[in-house]
Amino acid sequence: MGIFRHRRDYELPEDWEDQVSSVVVRWFDYSVEERTTLRDLMVRLLGEKRWEAANRFTLTEEMRLIISAQAAMLILGLDWSAYRKVGDIIVHPTTLVLQGERASASMTGLVTDEPMAILGQADHEGGPVVLVWDEAERNARHPERGFNVVYHEFAHKIDMLDGLIDGTPPLATMELHERWVAACTAEFEAIRAGGGSHLLRDYAGTNAGEFFAVVTEVFFDQGIALQHDRPELYAVLSEFYRQDPAARERANR
Repeated sequence: MGIFRHRRDYELPEDWEDQVSSVVVRWFDYSVEERTTLRDLMVRLLGEKRWEAANRFTLTEEMRLIISAQAAMLILGLDWSAYRKVGDIIVHPTTLVLQGERASASMTGLVTDEPMAILGQADHEGGPVVLVWDEAERNARHPERGFNVVYHEFAHKIDMLDGLIDGTPPLATMELHERWVAACTAEFEAIRAGGGSHLLRDYAGTNAGEFFAVVTEVFFDQGIALQHDRPELYAVLSEFYRQDPAARERANR
């Protein structure tokens, strides 16, 4: 199955929630009201965005449901317009290997032609979100790992809302902006220096955009741990996303 085109009249299958909850283990951590909002966001993701299967891969409706559920969770407290920079959603079966010359991820201003394995990509405004299915499914089943390729790539699209990929999405107030910059810069520089929170993998030190995407993964998947380890970082993320994953996690233990 190759391409799912726009369908403004898209309707979820009757057993959609069973399909989602069987893989997305945190689904029922959300309240009935929250799940209703998530459902509405999923309908828009599935009906208004163009989905494509890569490399003759069979992209099933269940796969799209599971990916869209995770993408919806990211903007539960925001607005649908947070995904206005999302173009096509392209799904590959497994890890991709990039070939050819490109900008180096680790050295600013340099290029590299070394093959690089990736699990997803969302690197320019209006461009596609590229995901690999096996990783998206694994992450949904195991949030305790703190890795989530869907959160990561869709966070890049949120970061792009102001036209820049700089790790600072549009923030509501100058006061929040100042706290955001202080908390994120301190942690980013600590990671670059070889330290930082044990919850954030080294890839967060690649650049400010990757830092935001990585910390978004940890915020949603390991909220209690991040709040305990880096309370100010957790606080600014909670204020931006208008969600409190740590409280949700505690309530459902």
